[in-house]
Amino acid sequence: MSSELAQLIGRGSRMEELRRTIRKIAEYKTTVLVIGESGTGKELVARAVHTASPRAQKPFVAVNCGAIPEMLLESELFGHKKGAFTDASRDRRGLLEEATGGTIFLDEIGELSLPLQVKLLRVLQEQEIRPVGSSVSIPIDVRVIAATVRDLPREVKEGRFREDLFYRLNVLLLHLAPLRERSEDIPTLVEHFIAKINQRLGTRIEGAAPEAMQRLIDFPWPGNVRELENTIERAMVLAEGLRIEIGGLPEQLREPVEDQSDRLRLMLHSGELSIKKTTRVIEEELIRKALRETRGNRTSAAKLLEISHRTLLYKIKAFGLDDPAKH
Repeated sequence: MSSELAQLIGRGSRMEELRRTIRKIAEYKTTVLVIGESGTGKELVARAVHTASPRAQKPFVAVNCGAIPEMLLESELFGHKKGAFTDASRDRRGLLEEATGGTIFLDEIGELSLPLQVKLLRVLQEQEIRPVGSSVSIPIDVRVIAATVRDLPREVKEGRFREDLFYRLNVLLLHLAPLRERSEDIPTLVEHFIAKINQRLGTRIEGAAPEAMQRLIDFPWPGNVRELENTIERAMVLAEGLRIEIGGLPEQLREPVEDQSDRLRLMLHSGELSIKKTTRVIEEELIRKALRETRGNRTSAAKLLEISHRTLLYKIKAFGLDDPAKH
């Protein structure tokens, strides 16, 4: 297993399926679209695809399309010729050319302006680029992996993202589940982060106290894996012994989460404003209650919820409620 694949921590079914999919698609040059909330590890997944592929010895170039001003992004991606604009004092290779033979990871692809979307579409169709100020196209050989937190089908519908580019990008889709949907992976992640941070900071934390671990498992983690790692580092620095204790956790984690209502309260307390995320929590709690009331009878539960039986089955699977013990 490559080091990047090994970094995809988790023993749950979702992470196992993700690792299997990456191994399967890595050998092909096909474009990959990675979707998931902020902090779910999209760049880590892109690196895993690259290092498991025949391109592993060639460059991996990561670009955050939302972090570079639009006026500079075209030059960064495609390069420019001397004199193309005021500050172009020499020729410069773009990142797409730098990545030739390897992989380019375009994070926050939904932030690209429409004119740049047209240029990127040409790259995917023709495998060539034209630097700013040049009349000559340059052939390239690059695999494109794109990522976004945006709902691209909605962006297409509302005219902010080109439909033809969306279909070019959405050849192989990898969906990264938020941490709240794979809480079974949290103990393994905590163990991994403790070992990693011990090595970096020279600390000697051996683990988390059972009560502290339960708080970590129950918390909804709106910031996902990134937020969990930051929380573990904070707790390790504040630890007075060899274990992470409840007292070292942020205030919103110190009280036990009894049910989804508490989970929703914690999400709102942490500043979460996403209707999509909070609606999901409400839906999950209503389904749990309906299944409890009907003693697991899904047909009766669907009638209580006023949704179709098929929709209920889909949501049960999506929320990981297949195990009756989770009701």
